Amino acid sequence: MGASWRCISRGRSTVGRGGRLGSTFNILLVDDEVDVQGLKRVFLKSKIGNPITVARDGIEALEFMRGENGRERRPKPHPILLDLYLPRMNGIEFPGALRTDKDLRAAVAFMITTSKADEDRMRAYGHNVAGYIVKRDPANTFMEAVALLGHYLKVVEFPA
Repeated sequence: MGASWRCISRGRSTVGRGGRLGSTFNILLVDDEVDVQGLKRVFLKSKIGNPITVARDGIEALEFMRGENGRERRPKPHPILLDLYLPRMNGIEFPGALRTDKDLRAAVAFMITTSKADEDRMRAYGHNVAGYIVKRDPANTFMEAVALLGHYLKVVEFPA
């Protein structure tokens, strides 16, 4: 198995202030099957072995994050990569739901989408996404997004 992302602080592995020693990040992918497979290939190629949970839409993602409807609750922190175009609950509605949930509002979400529309980008940032990444060339975009996420998770401290 490849390396896992961890926050490094003063020579020890932590998940942020008050975090658990030795904890790894559980990544939540919210996208269609084609893009999920592409992202998983990039994670594998990049030797990133973090646990990955896949949700097909925002409702299913919330169920994993909350441990609802028979789904095992995913441990925090769980950085999220999500598409804008999702069935049932889309990529704009999902971060809106996160921000209204006191237990999930600190979750870090990155939008990865084909939409270049200014209004989509502004609505996403209005729900405090950490980044808005446009899939111009999916293979290269996925490599760049995973590298960005890896660096982000190495240097940022998350709440417990």
